[in-house]
Amino acid sequence: MNRLPELKIGKHVSRYPIIQGGMGVKISGPKLAGAVASNGGIGTIASVGLACDHPQFNGKNYFDINEIALADAVRIAREKAPGGVLAVNCMVALTDYDRQVRSACEAGVDMIVSGAGLPMKLPEYAKDYPDVALVPIVSSVKAADLIMRKWGKLYGRIPDAIVVETPLYAGGHLGATKMEHVSDQAFSLESVVPDLVKYLSDTVKADVPVIAAGGIWDRSDIDRAFSLGARGVQIGTRFACTEEGDSSMRFKQAYLDATDDDVVVIMSPVGIPGRALRNPFVAKYIEGYVESKPCLAACLSHCTYLRERTTFCIAGALVDAYTGDWDTGLFFCGTNVSKCTKIERVSDIFEELLGGLA
Repeated sequence: MNRLPELKIGKHVSRYPIIQGGMGVKISGPKLAGAVASNGGIGTIASVGLACDHPQFNGKNYFDINEIALADAVRIAREKAPGGVLAVNCMVALTDYDRQVRSACEAGVDMIVSGAGLPMKLPEYAKDYPDVALVPIVSSVKAADLIMRKWGKLYGRIPDAIVVETPLYAGGHLGATKMEHVSDQAFSLESVVPDLVKYLSDTVKADVPVIAAGGIWDRSDIDRAFSLGARGVQIGTRFACTEEGDSSMRFKQAYLDATDDDVVVIMSPVGIPGRALRNPFVAKYIEGYVESKPCLAACLSHCTYLRERTTFCIAGALVDAYTGDWDTGLFFCGTNVSKCTKIERVSDIFEELLGGLA
C-alpha cells in the first residue's frame, strides 16, 4: 500500500490528506480535533453551540459566550497538537456566522471550513487574517462556480481548497436543498469530483485541491476518491466514535447500536435535509408530531421552528444528543454508522488508513 501524500491548503500542510469533519453540537470539539491534528491530519472544531454548557452561559448571553468558548476550544486543541493543522467548521446558516469566523481567525486557527449554505461573504469576514485558508463545502460544480465568481469579483481571491460533500452518504446537514437531491446520482462523488477537478484546471486554471466527503470509511474509499481526482478526504462518522471524541459515551453507544435501517433523512429546521438516527424523538417527528424544547438562542438565520413552530429547536435537540439523551436528542450520522462496532482510538484509525505507515 502506497503512502498517502501531504495535503497543502493555502499556507498549511498536513502530513496526511485526511480532514476530520466538523460535527456539532460539540461532537467534534478540541479533544477530537487535537487528536486528529497530532496524528498528522487536519482536526476540525465545529463552532456551533459551543456555549451550551459553558460555565458563563446564563441563557441570555449565548452569542458572546460562544465566541469565548470557541477561543477556548482552539487553544485546547492547539495545546494537544502543537504544530498540527487545525480548522474550524462554521455554518453559513448561523445567526452569528460572521462573529464565529472572526473569532476562529483571532484565536489562531489555520483554516475555516464552511457549508450549510454558500459562504459568499467568508473572505470579507476573514479579510484581516490572510494566512487563514478558506475552504467552502459544495455539492455541485454549479455551487463552486457561484463561489468562484463572487469571491473573484468582490474579493479578488479564490478558495484555498473545496470540499465536495455528497448527500448520498454524508451525515448531518447534507448541503442539498431538496429531498430528491439526497438520492440523485448527479450529486455523487463519482459525478462531481472529476467535473470539479476539470473545471478548476481548465476554466479557473488554478491549483485548488478538491476534498471528497461523504461515505469515506477505509483506505479503499480513500483510494477511490483519489482515483476521481481528489487530493484529500473528509471523514466524520468514524472519528465521532472514538475515545477522543468529545461527545458522551451514550452518544457513541447510539452509533455502536445502529443498523442500516436506523438511518433516516429528515428536513431540518435549517431548511435543508439532514441524516440522523431514528430514535424516539425523530420517529415522532417523521410521523408529524412536533415536540420541542424552547428556542435556545435564535441561533439560525433561517429557522422554521422560530418562524412557523412546525419543526423543533435543533440546537436543543443536538445538545441533548451530545449529552446522551436518547429519547430527546437529534443524533446526526452518516450512512456508515452501522460500521461503528467498537470505540476506536484516533491513532489506530490513522494506522489502519495509512497501511501501517503512520
